Amino acid sequence: MTDKASVDLHGAAQTMLTTLYLKALDADFDRPVLGDRYAREAIGRLEYDWSDLGITRRWAPLVTVRSAQYDLWAAQFLAAHPESTVVHMGCGLDSRVFRLDPGPGVQWYDLDYPAVIALREKIYPTRPRYHLVPASATDPAWLDRIPADRPVLVLAEGISMYLTEHDGVALLRRIVDRFPSGELQIDFYNWFGIRTQKTHTLVRRSGSTLYWAVNRPGDVLSQVPGLRLLCAVPFFDASTFHRASRAFRVARRLTRVVPPVRRSLQYHRYAFGPVMLHR
Repeated sequence: MTDKASVDLHGAAQTMLTTLYLKALDADFDRPVLGDRYAREAIGRLEYDWSDLGITRRWAPLVTVRSAQYDLWAAQFLAAHPESTVVHMGCGLDSRVFRLDPGPGVQWYDLDYPAVIALREKIYPTRPRYHLVPASATDPAWLDRIPADRPVLVLAEGISMYLTEHDGVALLRRIVDRFPSGELQIDFYNWFGIRTQKTHTLVRRSGSTLYWAVNRPGDVLSQVPGLRLLCAVPFFDASTFHRASRAFRVARRLTRVVPPVRRSLQYHRYAFGPVMLHR
């Protein structure tokens, strides 16, 4: 991997460059939120003018608090289910499989558009029990490629808002129907986040459009039979938020008087299948 890989991504797929770059910037902070050295190494393998993103390091917590929260929840799932399957939908250029380094009993599947998977192959190494699936998350065919013989963790970070409500609900229903038990860890924008999307540099510069708004877990539970809520927290109440910069901690205090803003970014964790008792 000595030659740098060229980048030709558009629309929603292009947003992964911003998230990767912000994680790389965070890795150089004195007090990082995520500390993703793999992201820092990955941007060095891409032929891209990162200044074109028009984003600065101060925005890094918007990405890293979320990723750190899902790393924590995913690690908890893997500790409880050492023999399991992980499906990272819309994986983009995220390095979670390397950050978490799952044990030999875990089969890990990273799923995204073919162009994204092709780029991943150029900047990340392979590893045992690690599989790349080139497909759209909304294409039902990919589910048949994933074994359904053990508990599954489905990670969907930064994908729901780019789906319509119809497609998003249909996707979640297919997941619950396909696998006998497991968890779904997914983030959402509420109505405020969707309506103010033109103010989001990440969305505006990529030419993407956000569609699906979820205001509370009940919006999901009422449409996807079989799910049960384990936890739901907004960005400002995530257990990893305390690592964010002082500016974000100040913003947290200010948003207490504006609930729609405070809950514009939400992190949800659901379970499905039989309730498992652990000794």
